[in-house]
Amino acid sequence: MAIIGRLWEKGVVEIAKKAKKMGEDDPRRIIHSLKVGLALTLVSMFYYFRPLYDGFGVDAMWAILTVVVVFEFSVGATLGKCLNRMAATLVAGALSVGAHRMATLSGGIGEPILLASSVFLVAGIVTFMRFYPALKARYDYGLMIFILTFCLVTVSSYRDNEVLKIAHERLSTVAIGCGTAMAVCVCICPVWMGSELHNSVANNLEKVGNSLQGFGGEYFGSVETPDEIKSKIQEPCTKICSESGKALKEVAVAMRKWTRSTSAICPHVTFSRKASEDLKSMLKTALWENGYYVLDITPAASVASHLIGVVSCVEKLAEAANELASLAHFNSMEASTVSPEQQQQPAHLLHQGTVVPGLRR
Repeated sequence: MAIIGRLWEKGVVEIAKKAKKMGEDDPRRIIHSLKVGLALTLVSMFYYFRPLYDGFGVDAMWAILTVVVVFEFSVGATLGKCLNRMAATLVAGALSVGAHRMATLSGGIGEPILLASSVFLVAGIVTFMRFYPALKARYDYGLMIFILTFCLVTVSSYRDNEVLKIAHERLSTVAIGCGTAMAVCVCICPVWMGSELHNSVANNLEKVGNSLQGFGGEYFGSVETPDEIKSKIQEPCTKICSESGKALKEVAVAMRKWTRSTSAICPHVTFSRKASEDLKSMLKTALWENGYYVLDITPAASVASHLIGVVSCVEKLAEAANELASLAHFNSMEASTVSPEQQQQPAHLLHQGTVVPGLRR
């Protein structure tokens, strides 16, 4: 019993804790699961009600399979799969009907040979097409469904002469499944990946801003550099980190609120650029005095050089964000939207958060 108890605790209880954490991290996952269940329940009505079942018979199972394979987390991904599946089913169904008609003209002996040859050629050609990067990136699922539909309709037409009926029922059930999936996905708590990407970019910018603001104090508190050199470059480096971080956070806040600054240049970018120019002048002259070895100044000079590059990147990023806001007609706002509480983050924020690329689904 003790062994069973330990297995229960390590197995079921641990899985339940992980499932609870996943739901708490993103409640939309729970909603998505319920939406899939609802869509499957709706298409299952073709089996439960006799009038609907009489219209499609066992082919109604294709509607259920369609919902399972096309229902995705976001509306865009679901729509893409639905369009791929519908187009592939339509084209493959029409092509299989044509192949059947040609095979029947060859007589009883030649029909299976032509059908098998058509399956071989079409499956081989379409499978080879799936290796093209452009097709694989956007139409891989559709090409796979094309092969499946063509083979099923073509092979089944040898024993069942009603090939048009088979193709029509296949297309109808796929259309019903796609329509049900899209209706549930769009009408019930839809997830738009455009908004997801927008918020992800804003969150990542804010995290990078927090890291930059904490970097100056964190680095100069632990670097092994002569005190004289450290005292000369610490102030401009810390200024660059602070102002660049504030600039990034201001851009993040503006993006999150769908607003744009009325000023052409962010004040924090101007301050960081001024500190960058001061640091450049200092690197050209001051650090080589008093006969320091190259190894003494290399760590600090390397960081200072990277920070100068960071200023240039932040400036370009702020310009790009402002251009995007202008093209998208964001609402105008005054500059310096980041509150003092948001700007003054403690140094330990340097290690908080993970920058996630915008993105997958």
